[in-house]
Amino acid sequence: MAVYLSQSLAESQGSKKLHFVIVGGSLGGLATGLALKALGHDTTILERNPAPLLQDQGAGIVAGGDTLELFKRYNRVDRPIAVSSARRQYLDKEGNIIHREEMVQNMTSWDLAYYLMRANYDGIESPYCDVPDPVPEHGKATHLHDRQVTGFEEESDGIRVYWKKSKGEEGSIYGDILIGADGPSSTVRKILEPDVERKYSGYCALRGTLIESEASESAREAFTNRFTFFHCPGIQILAYLIPGKDGTVEPGQRLINFVYYTNFPEGSPELEEIMTDRDGRRRQITVPPGAINPDAWEKQRQLARERLPPQFAEIVCGTKKPFVQAVTDVLTPQNEYLNGKVVLIGDALAGFRPHTVASTSQAAFDAMLYADYISGKISKEEWKKQTVGFARYIHKRGVDMGVRSQHQDLPLEEHINDRNRASVPREQEVYPEWATVI
Repeated sequence: MAVYLSQSLAESQGSKKLHFVIVGGSLGGLATGLALKALGHDTTILERNPAPLLQDQGAGIVAGGDTLELFKRYNRVDRPIAVSSARRQYLDKEGNIIHREEMVQNMTSWDLAYYLMRANYDGIESPYCDVPDPVPEHGKATHLHDRQVTGFEEESDGIRVYWKKSKGEEGSIYGDILIGADGPSSTVRKILEPDVERKYSGYCALRGTLIESEASESAREAFTNRFTFFHCPGIQILAYLIPGKDGTVEPGQRLINFVYYTNFPEGSPELEEIMTDRDGRRRQITVPPGAINPDAWEKQRQLARERLPPQFAEIVCGTKKPFVQAVTDVLTPQNEYLNGKVVLIGDALAGFRPHTVASTSQAAFDAMLYADYISGKISKEEWKKQTVGFARYIHKRGVDMGVRSQHQDLPLEEHINDRNRASVPREQEVYPEWATVI
């Protein structure tokens, strides 16, 4: 099947069914699989994790407009997908509200989003949701775990992707187009752009959750149906409600989710301590839930009591399975390679800092926009400009927000303005010319 993208793929291919090989089985890969499957194309996801299901990341997600639109288009499960927040508010060190504004936002959890996508993509059953009936017009959806991609090469009119399993077995799969949706440490990107590095920003996000019913009345009042923030030099913390166990949205059973940004200079003993897990292994990017060294976390609990408003200190100290993410930057110069036979989407294209609350939205937007291009709804130029424009512009915004939040002593109004700018709906953004050069 010839797939040359010098002009619109839709123009050159018409309605021909294609086979897309998608590297990465987290939210970005699943979003892309759902969007292409709905067009009638066949998709195969290659996920490197040796387990058939990814483990609960314990993370909350601010579900922006593109994330909600993705579920509106492709989710056929009838259940709530998010918890709503009606207000943003900022606390002082004593825990008093010093700024508030009415703003409706929707928050979900990584695990609920993942299992909803798996139910819709390849019919995985779980306590989170029922599995919808298959749609005859949809393409074939295949999910293969324990497949670490080791390389790829053009073959005939398509591309062959090579993989290796954890016990040494090797193999390959042929497709028309390869989609790199394998996150900010993307293997696909490393093969294409070996000089593009994921770089540490100088601070980490300490994360965790607390069951709503286990929080004090003061903490519940601060975080129930509220998106709450605190800033001081070198520190930002925020919290909001997300669905609880098995995706429940029942009051009392939901989770208070926090993200606590604090500085750990590169090369410092403090960074080495927090990134070295309970077994003595130095983690590069993430110390997963349950793996933090208890002594290192106890130090963070004590610092939280000293630095944070009491409501925030309570949830940080109360979380049972905290985890740590080093905040990093990575940006790929373009989103397609080998004349369109390889495409990067989501974090594989641009890894945003979490301040932007745009990582999941980027994956959803990239998936939907690429599907629109494949179906002929938009031109190749429009697809590329919108995709790379969003990636470059929001990447820069995240870097700027991080520098201002973590390394400058600014009045609260500046942080409020930064946060409000980050909440402008994507379709209302006007990208500068430098962001859309292709």
